[in-house]
Order: sequence, then structure tokens, then C-alpha cells
Amino acid sequence: MEECKRNLVDEEAKASLDIWRYVFGFADIAAAKCAIDLKIPEAIENHPSSQPMTLAELSSTVSASPSHLRRIMRFLVHQGIFKEVPIKDGLTTGYTNTPLSRRMMITKRDGKSLAPFVLFETSHEMLAPWLRLSSVVSSPVNGSHPPPFDAVHNKDVWALAEDNPCFSEMINEAMACDTRRVVPRVARACHDLFNGVATVVDVGGGNGEAVGILVKEFPWIKGFNFDLPHVIDVAQVLDGVENVGGDMFDSIPKCDAVFIKWVLHDWGDKDCIKILKNCKEAVPANIGKVFIVESVIRENKKTMIVEERDEKLEHVRLMLDMVMMAHTSTGKERTLKEWDFVLNEAGFARYEVRDIDDVQCVIIAYRS
Repeated sequence: MEECKRNLVDEEAKASLDIWRYVFGFADIAAAKCAIDLKIPEAIENHPSSQPMTLAELSSTVSASPSHLRRIMRFLVHQGIFKEVPIKDGLTTGYTNTPLSRRMMITKRDGKSLAPFVLFETSHEMLAPWLRLSSVVSSPVNGSHPPPFDAVHNKDVWALAEDNPCFSEMINEAMACDTRRVVPRVARACHDLFNGVATVVDVGGGNGEAVGILVKEFPWIKGFNFDLPHVIDVAQVLDGVENVGGDMFDSIPKCDAVFIKWVLHDWGDKDCIKILKNCKEAVPANIGKVFIVESVIRENKKTMIVEERDEKLEHVRLMLDMVMMAHTSTGKERTLKEWDFVLNEAGFARYEVRDIDDVQCVIIAYRS
């Protein structure tokens, strides 16, 4: 009995602190966006002195108000994004980068920075639908309430991107920065599966970043970057890659293997199965395979002993599921059981899952 009382007191004490995360939690995102907008990580990284960068030096470099910048930096230091350390003379302090702040460099294309993704998700277009999330949750299935994104913008995310080149570019840059981070992991985990593959089509490939990485890793492959025509019009021109416009709901160019990353989670089961069927039809019956790079939500959590890193990765996957609810009409993150259903309905003979120690994993679906 006494132990139960102590546990209840501990839960109450924890709750009295945790509730503030939900009152002011957006401050974390807003302050990080401010650092990216002002290019604070770049300013510190490029500081000519070997010493930490003082507030006066930083405010001059990024053209910011010293008093406001001091408060932003105090917050970001507290959050562990930057460090504040003594300078050699011991009389003043200066700022240094951390591995986390370097991942907020908008100018860095090193396979680590997610700055374009932060700017995309903090854009007005992506933030506004969150305030409508409760309406779609309370709506009956096939009810009258439009999805949050559609309710705010009077069109879905894909129609808005087609009408708004700047928004479309933000999507492509956000996806590309994640691609630079994840696709090398996929290549390492699936290196053996690309032997004998002569052609790969990246479905929904955006600016071509993913297939560009694959053809560098496997130089015998001819790559095709396949996306909607307005996306292909501004795609990169890359060696070994041909940009092809089209619609994945109609057909997908013939190839030995299809690569499809973070596309299927945007769609409900009916549309997902249709896309997967088109992927299956695009590859040959004997050797054809489809590389699906997506999250797999964990099941039976209560029965599992989970490492801290795995728990944090799972939290990201669950956040992504909320993103799908806010930003798409029918999209969702899937459990392995749900992936099994759509893959079987699409007619694949078998599949395997390879872990890449990331938010996403690789599902390899075989035609035979």
C-alpha cells in the first residue's frame, strides 16, 4: 500500500513538470528554426579564430540583436544544441557547435544535416494543418470533415506543390536531405541484392538524389528518376540517371528493380496496393524486386525489452504517423502486420525486412 502511494506521488510530481512540455513545447522547434534561419551553426563553424565565438562576434556575423541573440543562445545551450564554454582569458565565454547543431547547417550536404527538413515542417503550409488535427480524429470514417491539410489549403499537399513551385522545392529539399542520410545505409544493408540488377527506377524520386547515390554505389546500374512532370522539370541532371515524368498510379517504367522511399506511407491501403501492383508489374517475373524504404511500427511493446536508442527511434516513427494524419488524406505508418497485408494483396510472392538501425528499414518484396 505504501509503495502504491509513493508511486502515485512520484507520478503526480512528474506530471506537474511534464505538462509544461505541452504548454510551451513549440519553443524547441521555433528556436531551432531561428538558428537555421540565421545560419548560426555555420557562423560558429567558420569562425576564423580557434577560440569559441563570443556573443559580440556572433551577433555581428549573423546581423542579430545581441540582447535577443543572447536569449536564444541561452535557450539552445540549455537544450544541448550549442555549448557555451570559457574562452582562454577566463573572463568571457563563447559558443561552440555540437554534433546536433551541425545537423542544423542549411548549407551542409554531408548526409547528416536535416536543416531543410526542419524548415519544411516549420513552414506555414505544414504548421497550419496541425491545428485541425482534432477535427479529423473526431470525424466518423468517410465523414464530412476534410483532412486537416485540405481543410486549410482547399487542396491536398500534391496539388499545392504543383501550383506552388517554392513549396514543391521545399518538399524536394526536405526529402533529399533525408535521402543523403538514409540511402547509403540502404546500399550497405542490401549490397548483395543489387548484383545482377541493370536498371533501377526510383518511384517518387523527387530531385533524383536517391537514384544518384545508388548509381554511384553500383556503377553498373542505369538509374531512372520517376516522378510527376512538374517535379521532373526541375530535377537534377546526374550522370547515369535519366529523369522520367509520369504518374505511379498509371504505370511505372520497366526495370530490374524498383526503389520507393517514403512514398507508400502517404497513402491508405487501397492506393498503396495499387502503387505496389504497378511496382510489381514494372519488374521481371524471374528476378524482379522492389526496395521499399519505410518505417515499421513496433508491435507488442509491453512484452519487449527495448534499448534507449530503439525507444527514441520508435518515438520518431509514432510522430511520423501523426504527421501522416495531419498532412495526408489517408496516409499512415504501418506495423509489420499491416505491411504484410498490402504486400500480399499486391501479389508479391514473398518479402524480407532488413534493419538499417534507423527510423526507416528496408522491405524487399520479390515478384517470385
